[in-house]
Amino acid sequence: MHNPVDDQTYAWPTCIAPNCGRQLWVAEAGRLACRPCEDQTAKRLTELAPLFSRLSETATLMRGATRGGGTTSGSKTPPIPPRLEVLALTANGGVATRLRDIEDAWRAALGWTVAPWRGSPAQAVPKHLKFLVDNLPWAVDSYESVGQDIDDIRKLHAECVAVAANEHRPGRVKIGRCPNQVDGLLCRAELTATASSHRVHCGQCGTRWETLGEWKQLREQQDAVMREDAGVAA
Repeated sequence: MHNPVDDQTYAWPTCIAPNCGRQLWVAEAGRLACRPCEDQTAKRLTELAPLFSRLSETATLMRGATRGGGTTSGSKTPPIPPRLEVLALTANGGVATRLRDIEDAWRAALGWTVAPWRGSPAQAVPKHLKFLVDNLPWAVDSYESVGQDIDDIRKLHAECVAVAANEHRPGRVKIGRCPNQVDGLLCRAELTATASSHRVHCGQCGTRWETLGEWKQLREQQDAVMREDAGVAA
């Protein structure tokens, strides 16, 4: 029987993932990507869900309060300054689109229909991630372009990690005045916040806004005060 190990011309199969190239184990015979690359990719896909959720919340804060219909409030109260790298990842063309493109390619290779429309990026990302995690074992065994997809997922994960890590470092910015009433009078102390958190604390009257819902209430209260001030001025 021919033994490839004894054949000097035989090239032992290696992992096709870029920047890997590790020789496959005997137990990995027939696979396209090695088990460590599969495990690392699965880990990255799992971590992308909370990373995207965090970036999506930051993008919401940047856009300010929203009404029940989902449109912007039109507030003149200063929002947290937009960070383009956050918005680029959370909007159409960002994380959701890049994951969808990989899913569609896998579906085409499997002979399945393309991924159905899954709503906004925030709604779609968890569904794309579930599909990719569920079908990753097939891809590393049988999908010839899986090496490029492994690398694309690595790059996307690295981008999200870098942007999320940078959320801890922006300085505080002014976001308008405190709309809370103290003894019948408006506090009006200057409020500050960072893009890393929706928590706001008024240093003068002690009022706190701790949750995303309370942040939106703060923005609406600030809008109401501005409308009242404009009415008095008129």
